[in-house]
Amino acid sequence: MGFLRSAFGPSKDEIWSQVAASIGGEYIDGGFWKTGALVFQHGEWQMVLDTYTVNTQNSHQTYTRLRAPFVNRDGLRFTIYRAGFFSALGKVLGMQDITIGDSLFDDGFIIKGNDEEKIRLLFNDAEIKRMIQQQPRIRLQVKDDEGWFGKSFPQGVDELYFLCGGVVKDARLLRGLFDLFAVTLERLVQIDSAYEDDPNVRLK
Repeated sequence: MGFLRSAFGPSKDEIWSQVAASIGGEYIDGGFWKTGALVFQHGEWQMVLDTYTVNTQNSHQTYTRLRAPFVNRDGLRFTIYRAGFFSALGKVLGMQDITIGDSLFDDGFIIKGNDEEKIRLLFNDAEIKRMIQQQPRIRLQVKDDEGWFGKSFPQGVDELYFLCGGVVKDARLLRGLFDLFAVTLERLVQIDSAYEDDPNVRLK
């Protein structure tokens, strides 16, 4: 075990347990068969950080995700992710992209959604922009529920959802993600797109 630790560094379980302790959350060991999860309660909102793996015939890909169900007041939907070559090409070809009036941020990220005015209000927040820019890999969105193989949410409950490829073991980035979720949920309340009520959904 000592050799493995020296070769690969601290394990995900070690780092996530340390992050849980530092933010006042709880790390739940998944045991042999399941992956562990970091659970943090912010007001009425439960945030759950975990990993999952998609297996195909020839390969498998592991993802890190952070989820937080909330009561969506107006059905706002958005997706934001870093711009790359194909997304830049899409912009040239006229792909829908919401801009917020900050050229540095607009050039760095693609934003899609169903209410341009509300999305501009949400992302024209200096703290949220700073936190998003600190994440090297980010796909942040509001989802209806988790589809056929996940939880179905009650009417009016949606999910703030972060996803990136690989297993994130950078404690600073992980703490930053929980901060981003807390600030984003609070901002959604401020712009009348979310309620602070308990969504009555527990992911763990």
